[in-house]
Amino acid sequence: MNQDNPLTNDSPATLINVFGVSAEHVDAFVAGWRERAALMSTKPGFLSTQLHRALSPRARFQLVNVARWESRESLEAATADTEFQERVSAASSDARVPISGNPDLYRVVAGYGVA
Repeated sequence: MNQDNPLTNDSPATLINVFGVSAEHVDAFVAGWRERAALMSTKPGFLSTQLHRALSPRARFQLVNVARWESRESLEAATADTEFQERVSAASSDARVPISGNPDLYRVVAGYGVA
């Protein structure tokens, strides 16, 4: 195995999703996120998740989700869940509350300090 290639590394996969949501809708989004996160926490391969809120209401991305999974495959299986898909669809279907998610997977390739 090539340890330098993050795509072939067996270490946990990290999902980072930055959300574009207006500051006045953040609290409602967080409430829904908690429900979706609780569902995901029951799925095989789930390790942890944290939702970070911007300190400034002018930040481009008000929320950043960082979730760790045992593998890409475990995350893909969890997000394919019908109930999860329905909840995500419901959260993004309200035209009065536009939300843009920008998810992607990452693997740690360097670091310092406590993880």
